[in-house]
Amino acid sequence: MSFTRLPSIGMGTFRLKGNDARDAVKSALSLGYRHIDTAQMYDNEAAVGDGITSSGIPRRDIFLTTKIWHDKLHASDLINSLQASLDRLKTDHVDLALIHWPSPDDEVPMAEYLGALRDAQREGLTDHIGISNFTIAQMDQAREILGDTPIFTNQVEVHPFLSNRAVVEHAQKLGITVTGYMPLAVGKVMEDETLQRIAAAHNATPAQVAIAWVASRGIVPIPSSTRPSHQKANLDALKLRLSDDEIQAINALDRNERIANPGFAPAWD
Repeated sequence: MSFTRLPSIGMGTFRLKGNDARDAVKSALSLGYRHIDTAQMYDNEAAVGDGITSSGIPRRDIFLTTKIWHDKLHASDLINSLQASLDRLKTDHVDLALIHWPSPDDEVPMAEYLGALRDAQREGLTDHIGISNFTIAQMDQAREILGDTPIFTNQVEVHPFLSNRAVVEHAQKLGITVTGYMPLAVGKVMEDETLQRIAAAHNATPAQVAIAWVASRGIVPIPSSTRPSHQKANLDALKLRLSDDEIQAINALDRNERIANPGFAPAWD
C-alpha cells in the first residue's frame, strides 16, 4: 500500500548496530510498529533490512524512512547513494527519503539536492520526500524550490527540554508534518521530577509521559529502544491522555537543551 501520511509513532534506530539493530527492528515490528527510521550515517541499513525481512511482516505494510548524508548531496551522488541504501535495505524503494542535514554552509545549493531528491521520487526510489534539521528559513526555501511537490516531514529534535516550538509551529503552518527525534532526550526524561510526578499519577513512566506530550502536539515521535518491554511501553504511550495542566507543566521544562548539535548544523531558530 502507499501511505498517505506518517504512522503516528516510529521506531528510531540511531546508535543501533549489527545484531542489536536487526533484533530491535524485528521485535518492534512483532509488537505492532509499522514505521522504521534509519539513515545512511547510522551505518545500520543492512541490519535494518535484515530485521524487516526476518520479521515476516510484508514490506508493503511497513513505512520505511532513510536519510541521505550531507556528503552525498551533489545531484550525481544523491541518487546513487539512495540506490545503495535500497540495496542495503533489501528493498526496491523506501517510503520516505530525507535530506539528513541541509548542506553545510550551502556548499551544495538547495535547489540542486532537492531537485535530485525529487528526481529520485519520480524514478520510484522513494514514495515521499522530506527534510531533516531544517530551520524556518530553510523550510520556506525548500517549499519554494519544490513547489507542488509535498514535503512529507521535517524531522527535528523534540523533547521536553527542547520544545523547538517556533520550528514545529512553522512546519505545521506550512502543512508539513513534524517528526520528533530523541523524544526521550537520550534517557534524561527519566530523571526529571515533573515527569516522574505526572507519570506516577498515570501509573506510567516518565518516558511514556514524554512521548505522550510529543504526540499531543501533533508530532510523530520516533523513540529508539532495543528492549521489547520498552518498545511496547513506548507504543502504549500513545494511549496516555495528559491534562492541560500537565501539558503546561511539561511545556515549562523547555530549556533549549539541544543534544544533536554538530559543528555543521545550521544557525538554529
